[in-house]
Amino acid sequence: MTNQTITLNNGVELPVLGFGVFQTPPEATQAAVEEALRIGYRMVDTAAAYLNESEVGAAIAASGVDRADLFVQTKAWVSDYSYDGALHAVDRSLRKLGLDTVDLFLLHQPLPQDLDATVDAYRGLERALEEGRVRAIGISNFSQAHLETVLPRLSVVPAVNQVEVHPFYSQAELRAEHARLGIATQAWSPLGGVYVYAAGRSGREPQSALSDPVITGIAERLGKTPAQVILRWHIDSGRSAIPKSVRPERIAENLDVFDVRLAADDIASIDALDTGVRGGPNQDQQDFRDFGLTIPD
Repeated sequence: MTNQTITLNNGVELPVLGFGVFQTPPEATQAAVEEALRIGYRMVDTAAAYLNESEVGAAIAASGVDRADLFVQTKAWVSDYSYDGALHAVDRSLRKLGLDTVDLFLLHQPLPQDLDATVDAYRGLERALEEGRVRAIGISNFSQAHLETVLPRLSVVPAVNQVEVHPFYSQAELRAEHARLGIATQAWSPLGGVYVYAAGRSGREPQSALSDPVITGIAERLGKTPAQVILRWHIDSGRSAIPKSVRPERIAENLDVFDVRLAADDIASIDALDTGVRGGPNQDQQDFRDFGLTIPD
């Protein structure tokens, strides 16, 4: 069982390793989350835009795990970016999840095309925090430039920025800024899968960190899998990570990382794999309103 946490800037304890359900079809979500909770995961990451919050909630209800032992986080989509819209997003997510409180609520994307709406939505999350419906609030996919623009307009410093971080795109400068501001870094696509499934969008050749010689060499020496080495790299670097899978053997593999630590040289050698090139979308070039996604009630 994971028992290692990061203390957020408001004192809430964030597990270093969670279970993600991005791109998990609703019909597969409940079984995957139930399995993850059964073997010891205690943090689940979902989002309104994943369209599987209800299935996550059903899995939590069926798991028998005490709510006090779980950390549940979700995200508001850009279609709800206004003060009242964010409050409605919180209400909707709580209802779908079947919970009275969410442990961490994030804005899913910055909206550089309408920063006023982004700020208004965050202020809605601040109100939900004040009312006790969420325990911590934060952001996702905000760059250093976004932080510089938005933070002076906020009352509550985000507890977390969930961003793309993996061996090929480690975002060292952004993470240093997070540390300076007291914002925890949480990694999506922590194993670098986005460098494979999104390669066609950017014109890159698919590149898997799981087969990189540096990582496979460390894995062989430590008697761990490449995925376990990468997850340990995140944890030993002070980050939270949210791997995902629907395969029971892979779900278990990703959790089995708490009996080893990486040496400083190993961390440095993985750090050196950074290409400086993102695998996911650039928020300043993609207007997420163009997705046409409105979250159903």
